[in-house]
Amino acid sequence: MIFAAPSFWPVLAANTLTAIVGDVFGPAVAALTLGLFMRDQLAGRMGRNVACDHGGNVVIALVAAAIGSVFGQRAVFLLVPVFAMLAIFAVLSIPSAAIDHRRARGAEPSGAAQEGAGWRTILESRPLAVYAACTMLFHFANAPLLPLVGQKLAFANKEFATAMMSCCIIADQLVMLPIALFAGRKADRWGRKPILLIGFGILPVRAFLYTLSNDNGW
Repeated sequence: MIFAAPSFWPVLAANTLTAIVGDVFGPAVAALTLGLFMRDQLAGRMGRNVACDHGGNVVIALVAAAIGSVFGQRAVFLLVPVFAMLAIFAVLSIPSAAIDHRRARGAEPSGAAQEGAGWRTILESRPLAVYAACTMLFHFANAPLLPLVGQKLAFANKEFATAMMSCCIIADQLVMLPIALFAGRKADRWGRKPILLIGFGILPVRAFLYTLSNDNGW
C-alpha cells in the first residue's frame, strides 16, 4: 500500500494495520517460547529471542540501505512481503508436537489452572496493570526518538536518506543485541525490577544527549 500510494491517508492506514498486527507478535513469540521451554529457561530464551530480533533488524537495515541506494527509497517497502514469507516459513518449520499448548497459555505443571490463564487474570492483576502502564509510558517516550533523529538527518542529506536511517537503526540495534543477551542471563539472578529500572533511568539520559548536538552531517 505504501509503495503503490505514498500519500498521507494510505500511509496512515498501512501503518495502523501494521501496528495492530505487530502487537500480536510479542505475546505470540513469548507464548510460543513458553510452550517450547520450561519456565526456568524462559528468561534466557527470551533474551536470545530479542537478540535474534535485533540481529535481524541489522541485516534488514543493511539490505534496505542497499536496495534504497540502487532502486530508490520506495523499493524498500517491497522487502516487507519477502521477509514476511521467510517468517512464515520459519514458523511452519516448528513441529507442532514440540509445543506444550497448555503451558504456553499459562497452565501450571500441576494444580488447578490446567486450562491456562484467561483475560480475567490479566485484568484483575494490579501489578500487571502497573507494569503495563509503565511499559506504555516507556514506549511513548522511546519510540519517537530514533525516527526523529533519522528524519532530521534525512532532511539534511536527502540523497542519502535511506542510508542515514539504516545507519541509525544499525547503531541502535547493535547496542541492544548484547544488552538483550545480558538481561536474559541476569534476569533470574538480579530480578526483573532492577533491570527495568536501569532501562527506564537510561531513557531520559538518551533523550537529553540527543539535544546536545545539531550536526546533520556524516
